[in-house]
Amino acid sequence: MSDARAQRLAAAVAARELDALLVTEPVNLRYVTGFTGTNGLAVVGAGADGARAFVTDFRYVERAAEEVDGFEQRRGGRELFDDVAGALPEKRPLRLGFDDAALSVRRHRELGAALGEEVELVAAGGMVEDLRRVKEPDELDRVRAAAALADEAFTAMLERGLTGRTEHAVALDLEDEMRHRGARAPSFPSIVAGGAHGALPHAEPRDVEIPAGTLVVIDFGAVVDGYCSDCTRTVATGELDGEAAEVYALVLRAQRAGLDAVRAGPSGREVDAAARGPIEEAGRGDEFGHGLGHGVGLEVHEAPRLAKSDESPLEAGNVVTVEPGVYLPGRFGVRIEDLVVVTDDGAEILSSVGKDLITV
Repeated sequence: MSDARAQRLAAAVAARELDALLVTEPVNLRYVTGFTGTNGLAVVGAGADGARAFVTDFRYVERAAEEVDGFEQRRGGRELFDDVAGALPEKRPLRLGFDDAALSVRRHRELGAALGEEVELVAAGGMVEDLRRVKEPDELDRVRAAAALADEAFTAMLERGLTGRTEHAVALDLEDEMRHRGARAPSFPSIVAGGAHGALPHAEPRDVEIPAGTLVVIDFGAVVDGYCSDCTRTVATGELDGEAAEVYALVLRAQRAGLDAVRAGPSGREVDAAARGPIEEAGRGDEFGHGLGHGVGLEVHEAPRLAKSDESPLEAGNVVTVEPGVYLPGRFGVRIEDLVVVTDDGAEILSSVGKDLITV
């Protein structure tokens, strides 16, 4: 796994006219090397014959020996930047790429001082993230497993009802169900938001009881073997007024339009527009203020994005969410979200919970 990824990264390093790339961001480091510890770095030399080195401290030497293949393994001190120079190719002068999105100004200054004038630090953020956009078959299997587990946990939690329970209690119940089924953790703190609280797209569960006759937005996901899932369902706790039911039907129609637009080729902007159109046509465009979706993998929010700002084309193997929403401040919110794999001719929907309005 890590060897093939390192080879692809080495080719990208050469294409950027760098001599090597320094990988320090923990998620990127895991992707490239397989290392799951909290203190490590890797150097990937340019081209097929480029040197590869992995450095960690005493605490993680044995873990690295089990997890990291295809890299020269070196033991450093707790401050690993002091050991970067020894892990670099011998060539001088040397152009070393680094992740400028993850490295602070202070750490950049410290790294430059440790390496000296013959090593040029070149901003190269996003190189690993570009590789992570398209998932390998094994990665897709892990995302599928995470989605299936989370859906099972949601269904089990819902069987115990919502009315009279606090949002916080429901969120804890859902996350406990995920862990009991084998999830390492939730992908993110679960959102459970009833009534007017559901009009906050990123609401936090409160110690407030969920009443009857309202909508409840529940956004949840699980981490399985390092990979995340993400799903949202909006459920009813009894009979709704006409507008709430109407808005739910509108969001469901928009969500299906977005799903129909997902395939390799269109841009994130185009897919976003497909789902946004029905909501705007209904005069509720201002009530859908976020993008349609985002990539999911080792992180629950990663590239690509389904949004007005993303002109990059979708590719087969991307994993994205499709999650339109309409939010009426002080009243209620509706969001419906599926996790999907982009294919050449459509989308494989991983979320299995039904989307017809559920009344609990």
